[in-house]
Amino acid sequence: QVELVESGGGVVQAGGSLRLSCAASGLTLKSYTMAWFRRAPGKEREFVSAIGWSEGDIHYADSVKGRFTISRDNAKNTMYLQMNSLKSEDTAVYYCARRVSGSYYSPIGYVYWGQGTQVTVSS
Repeated sequence: QVELVESGGGVVQAGGSLRLSCAASGLTLKSYTMAWFRRAPGKEREFVSAIGWSEGDIHYADSVKGRFTISRDNAKNTMYLQMNSLKSEDTAVYYCARRVSGSYYSPIGYVYWGQGTQVTVSS
């Protein structure tokens, strides 16, 4: 049984930092492309970042490029999202998921979603 559990969300002031974690069980993260998505209130779920199984296969949404860093600890079977210089528009529920097929940027090609972790950035 596959389970993804996100953690690390919270309330932070604009300009601050948070690190999100996605702990996996039932699957080996390093064997798949994994991604972070987010859903802000009243908006569709949007792509944030993805990390592939091969070295250097990393993708970011333009809105977070240069501020967020995705990484993976294979020994802990956990994926991370380091978020710096947070802005109010980063406020959302953040989800991790495993890619199955299709575009990196569409949630349609992903399965095994976690329950999400809330990030609130106050201005």
